[in-house]
Amino acid sequence: MKFELQKTDSQTKARAGKITTDHGEILTPIFMPVGTAGTVKGVHTKELLEEVEAQIILGNTYHLYLRPGLDILEKVGGLHKFNGWHKPILTDSGGYQVFSLKEIRKITEEGVYFNSHIDGSKHLFTPEYVMDIQRVIGADIIMAFDECPPYPCDHEYARKSMHLTHRWLERCVKRINETEPKYGHSQALFPIVQGSVYKDLRIQSAEFIASQNQLGNAIGGLSVGEPAEDMYEMLEIVNGILPESKPRYLMGVGTPENILEGIALGTDMFDCVMPTRNARNGMLFTTQGIINIRNKKWEDDFSPIDQELGGYVSTFYSKAYLKHLNKCQEMLAAQIASVHNLRFYLWLVGEARKHILAGDFAQWKPLAVKKLMQRL
Repeated sequence: MKFELQKTDSQTKARAGKITTDHGEILTPIFMPVGTAGTVKGVHTKELLEEVEAQIILGNTYHLYLRPGLDILEKVGGLHKFNGWHKPILTDSGGYQVFSLKEIRKITEEGVYFNSHIDGSKHLFTPEYVMDIQRVIGADIIMAFDECPPYPCDHEYARKSMHLTHRWLERCVKRINETEPKYGHSQALFPIVQGSVYKDLRIQSAEFIASQNQLGNAIGGLSVGEPAEDMYEMLEIVNGILPESKPRYLMGVGTPENILEGIALGTDMFDCVMPTRNARNGMLFTTQGIINIRNKKWEDDFSPIDQELGGYVSTFYSKAYLKHLNKCQEMLAAQIASVHNLRFYLWLVGEARKHILAGDFAQWKPLAVKKLMQRL
């Protein structure tokens, strides 16, 4: 994997760049649709390519390990072959999923013992095994195994958790260095900065992660309930330490405003379930603002969902029709809304990139935030 930094905004820390993987190029800043169990919920691969214009999607190690399981994935030749997606894939390490199972897991130095949320079966994720699993899945970018501390947590818990993440990272790096990719394409390991909302810990963690000299770096443990101001403060501190020559990935964030603020603070890569999850609940992000399609005001609005956004789904279907589908709980409602919201998110980061390259990002961003976050 290679990263080329093409331009940095003169008034903010926003960056435009290009990541090159064996499965293709990714223009940054980028949003990555979340495909937890090998699918972006309700969205065909063809739609991801042609409607959403996604450049990279995510898979989840924990979920893919449990279903369909490593035997199936290895037999088919990895996730790219299994789901028919031929562009880059990133897998998260499953750490966040495992740690969210707090009633059915136990953290030790060795790794994490947990019970499957599906059938209760017992499993152990060690840093080494998580690297092996991600070799089998075959993603282009893979995440180190980390502990994601809850919010709020006290300084001592966050400190111990961070040092455990660092020790696990050294084991991840060792395992990756002594094993080979399985399917003929390279895999880049991204370590994850932790430290909760404590400035001293975030500085320590960012310095340690930078010292590992991997091909890219991730920032975890944010957008877990802390105030947005705290998230932005931590992000500014961490991005000031992580090397400029490598992509920076903020995990699990967020709203259009969060993403534009993250870009302004020097972040290159984002993912979040929000576009598809909110779509299933009737919330649409549009170029004019946010729509709750369940509201009565849309029932006789026969205009397209978002003419300005372009694409088949957003310009073919009307707001009134989508409201009708939603009210009838038709599956198509969630599909249309999911494709639309994902297209919007890819449009958003594409617009940010255009304005970074044009040199007017700092002037465009506050106007965009105000317009895009208003409720219609």
